[in-house]
Amino acid sequence: MALPRKPNRLILPVGDCDHCQGSPTAKITLVQYGDYQCPFCRVAHDIIPSIQQQLGEHLQFVFRHFPQPQLHPEAYHAAEAAEAAASQNKFWDMHTHLLQHQSQLADSDLVEYAIALYLDVDQFLAEMASDCHMARVQTDIDSGMQSGVIKTPTFFINGLKCSDEQHLEGLLEAIVQANHD
Repeated sequence: MALPRKPNRLILPVGDCDHCQGSPTAKITLVQYGDYQCPFCRVAHDIIPSIQQQLGEHLQFVFRHFPQPQLHPEAYHAAEAAEAAASQNKFWDMHTHLLQHQSQLADSDLVEYAIALYLDVDQFLAEMASDCHMARVQTDIDSGMQSGVIKTPTFFINGLKCSDEQHLEGLLEAIVQANHD
């Protein structure tokens, strides 16, 4: 029997497969569904470190992929590149690089980023060519859709979907409110 869908709630709990920064026992878990070509995700990327600094050990940040190829044709492949970097323990480095270079996400650019991050380029190329990370990216997309994600960035604070905060004040205010609930 299928469970009823609860849009606006995080359906897939944060787990070992997620890309996390901060303690898993933090009081607040902030999950972002993002797209590497989305300009608002770049804005969010610039905001998150400030929130992490202000909340310190009280915050765990999680990033999940939600590429929107109909809007951003290179975003899906960029998500795969982030996963290929993750297989070499460099997810967050590639994540930052991709968001900082949103307009340069062609395959040749992704290889240059792998070189710049000192990845094993042969392994990176083999993984990209084999599409071995597609299932991981698709799992994030599916969990996002089941949780009511329709655009990026979408944030969940302690499992509840935020309204459309894309500015530091609104997102930080929502997190602080969740911290007091």
